[in-house]
Amino acid sequence: MNEDVDVTVVGAGPVGLVLAAELALAGAKVQVFERRAEPDAAMKAQSINVPTAEALDRRGLLPAAEQIQRAVLERVGSFAGGRRTTRFTGHFAGMSLDPDLVDWSDPDLATHAAADGARMVPQPQLEALLGEHVARLGVPVRRGVEVTALHDSGDSVLVGTTAGTARTGWLIGCDGGHSAVRRLTGIDFPGTDPELTGYQAVVDIEDPEKLADGWTWSPRGAYRYGPQPGRVVTLEFGAPADRSAPVTLEEVQTSLRRVSGTDVTLTALRATPTRWTDNTRQAARYRSGRVFLAGDAAHVHPPFGGQGLNLGVGDAMNLGWKLGAVIAGWAADGLLDTYDTERRPVGAWVMDWTRAQIGVLRGDAKSAALRAIVADLLNTRDGTTYAVKKIAGVTQRVDLPGGHPLVGLFAPDLWLANGSRLADHGHGGGFLLLDRTPDGAFTRLATGWAGRVSSVTDAPATPTGVLVRPDGVVAWATDATDIAGLKATLHRWAGAPSPSPEHEPVS
Repeated sequence: MNEDVDVTVVGAGPVGLVLAAELALAGAKVQVFERRAEPDAAMKAQSINVPTAEALDRRGLLPAAEQIQRAVLERVGSFAGGRRTTRFTGHFAGMSLDPDLVDWSDPDLATHAAADGARMVPQPQLEALLGEHVARLGVPVRRGVEVTALHDSGDSVLVGTTAGTARTGWLIGCDGGHSAVRRLTGIDFPGTDPELTGYQAVVDIEDPEKLADGWTWSPRGAYRYGPQPGRVVTLEFGAPADRSAPVTLEEVQTSLRRVSGTDVTLTALRATPTRWTDNTRQAARYRSGRVFLAGDAAHVHPPFGGQGLNLGVGDAMNLGWKLGAVIAGWAADGLLDTYDTERRPVGAWVMDWTRAQIGVLRGDAKSAALRAIVADLLNTRDGTTYAVKKIAGVTQRVDLPGGHPLVGLFAPDLWLANGSRLADHGHGGGFLLLDRTPDGAFTRLATGWAGRVSSVTDAPATPTGVLVRPDGVVAWATDATDIAGLKATLHRWAGAPSPSPEHEPVS
């Protein structure tokens, strides 16, 4: 336990595993501590958004994720009498978004379609996929290890655990909403208190005909039956239940009976159920010295649409390459400040997006009236398209300098003349540079950043050049031959160039 490592990640959920993998790809020596002895099998997020699916794509994990979706669609099809959807839309406050109303030709959606086959990936299966990924990268995951103390000395962090002490260069808390790392670091967690309790479970039902398909509202709350066999979700307003107690079959049945107004009978639990609330909070800061927070350790909110999982994976992708760059020595510590700057606004938006859904889910007359108006808006082509784009994450943008419309967005599907996509060339991490100049001018410049930037040449077209950061964000793009702009962007994000063979800087 006292072996020195560059980074210790606390938490082996999807966020912690993505972070560990990105750090390993950057060359850091990393380990993961997880207090649970076994992977968490509880039902949580049932899907992933476009940036998460594209993150898997860039690391060569898209085929495995697509296989998971095919299996999910088989189960959904069996429940829905063979009817299947080929487009993932999601819902807003339980109001399902009709895929036939979506303008799929909208550029934000049409240019992010390559990963459509990997959206319906439930969290347990995603965690298993990522576990195999970090194992291939040689990252040890130490289970049954709970963090109990920490001390940041300024040049390393001493971590006390139930298995002994460990010294690490950096510590990252990916250990959930009740984060021990956040508590031990003394970072405040302001926000709003919960006012509802929800349950999610897969059950055997003696009399399923008593339940309506889809979302149903009542004065007591709301419930959903489906879209997979035996899956039920309930939510009730009032005093939140004790989240620390195990969820029982009787508890789920009682909640389902209350909100449905039926005497439906549940006979067995088929998966580990979850209990959740609308507790909504964001850490006062994502970094304290050599300690960082990511995922639910940095922000919690209602789980509608699996936004928490996706938000956390975005945190991990953003922080992983930046911390890896600092450890490798080619980036200054100041790069790490951009983690909070870039990710905090996204977290705040997700909190408001989920709070808004609570506002229209209540069973009172005012919320019911508001829900009817929102439903009218969502039953229009523009309204549905707007909501689907927000849920999909395709409109997320980082505030970066540059006048090209791609800058700050997640890289779109950039197809090359040879039939591949730019994402196909990013499986090893690092920056990706698309060079469509006739003479390879961008590629020649990028040789100064060899090992950090991978150049991909293509037939002349627009955009002429695109530089994609390791987290998938477009850092620079041009429709011309903007050598000066590329050089400035490389210096900003990829550090100083390495000496040329003649030991002269590359200009």
